[in-house]
Amino acid sequence: MAASSTTVDFTARRRHPELVAPAGPTPRGLRRLSDIDDQDSFRFYRSVIYFYRSGGGGGGVDPARVIRDALAAALVHYYPIAGRIRELPGRKLVVDCTGEGVSFVEADADVALEEFGDVLCPPIPCAGELLSLPESNSAVVTNRPLLYVQVTRLKCGGFVFGTQICHNLVDAAGITQFLQAVGELAKGMAVPSVRPVWARELFDARDPPRPAFDHPEYEPASDVGNDRLRPGDELVHRRFLFGPGDIAALRHQLSPPARLRTPCSRFLLLSAFTWRCRTAALGYAPGDEVRFMFVVNVRGRRTPPLPEGFYGNALTFGVARTTAGELCSGTLSRAVELVAAARARAMDDGYAQSVADTLVLRGRPRFTTARTYLVTDLTKSRLHEVDLGWGKPLFGGPATTTLATFHMPAGGGAIAVPMCLPPRAMERFAAAVRAGLAAETVVLSKM
Repeated sequence: MAASSTTVDFTARRRHPELVAPAGPTPRGLRRLSDIDDQDSFRFYRSVIYFYRSGGGGGGVDPARVIRDALAAALVHYYPIAGRIRELPGRKLVVDCTGEGVSFVEADADVALEEFGDVLCPPIPCAGELLSLPESNSAVVTNRPLLYVQVTRLKCGGFVFGTQICHNLVDAAGITQFLQAVGELAKGMAVPSVRPVWARELFDARDPPRPAFDHPEYEPASDVGNDRLRPGDELVHRRFLFGPGDIAALRHQLSPPARLRTPCSRFLLLSAFTWRCRTAALGYAPGDEVRFMFVVNVRGRRTPPLPEGFYGNALTFGVARTTAGELCSGTLSRAVELVAAARARAMDDGYAQSVADTLVLRGRPRFTTARTYLVTDLTKSRLHEVDLGWGKPLFGGPATTTLATFHMPAGGGAIAVPMCLPPRAMERFAAAVRAGLAAETVVLSKM
């Protein structure tokens, strides 16, 4: 079901940015990023934003000072984050561990937590006032700070902790590990409970590279000009909440379990459903190829396993492909099977190595976005649990969304799915969601 959005308008009063350097001496030198880290699609700054109530930190303590000091302490252990990325010949990225520090901005805003509404979900209202950098899915990442932080005190006594970190350096699990370390040090621990491990060579290409799989995620879609979403299109944002009852209604539409090739998780079920609804809403021709692409976390899924404390990019992308006509005229069970097969393939023990080999052979390309629905599942992430001494946040997660989206935990066991589409397509998507949740079986057509 669609959740109503909240309108709030304010301007943050920012102080000048400062550099926060490690609180003690750190090693110097170049550290190679892995061949999965330095792919083109990760050359941007991923936002993670937190909303905290007042009353923590011992009472009356300035959160900006606490966080600044905890950042400096954490950077002693995570010293590459205080460095700068350089580009070597062949577009290879390395971290120059200079100890220069991360960007820190202190701010105040005449707005209270309750004015943001009951359901916080990207896009966060006035996110641009709570983050140091403009949001973008591409950026220059060399020769500049790798982390930007803004702490915004609110008139109610709460505050917002806005972070933007270079994706070449960390994935969602990696930034969670780092921020948990900041929280632990803010609460008085001497060292983080999890010691950071670099070990980026574990995701390097072989010499010579020899991919063992095809990688449609890096193959251009046919007839790219036929995409229904183009740069500069007017887009609207809307969040959809799927509660346990909605999930049960969708599960009831599936074929008997014996006819499904794999158990159906909530992620598989909801992904297949929204992929069908979105494809129908965009009105692709029946013969157009459409893709569903999703992040697969390979932590705990490879041999040998990654060492505890690894905070680099440990992910691949699963890709399901079919035609718009087959997806929308077929059953929900068939869509689930397509996504499940793509997930099983991307979780193969040798898939991540094959990705690294492919990226090096192809010059570290961007992944394909044409006629592609890209989703990251954050429902099992601990991203939303970071405690800086003020308890768990009211919200912790991405500040904004684009044509890619997230599955995010929401109250009452619900899953929030923020969506970004052209206005008429959004209306059709919402109608398809309503129809799909109400029907025993639904076949979608261009609406």
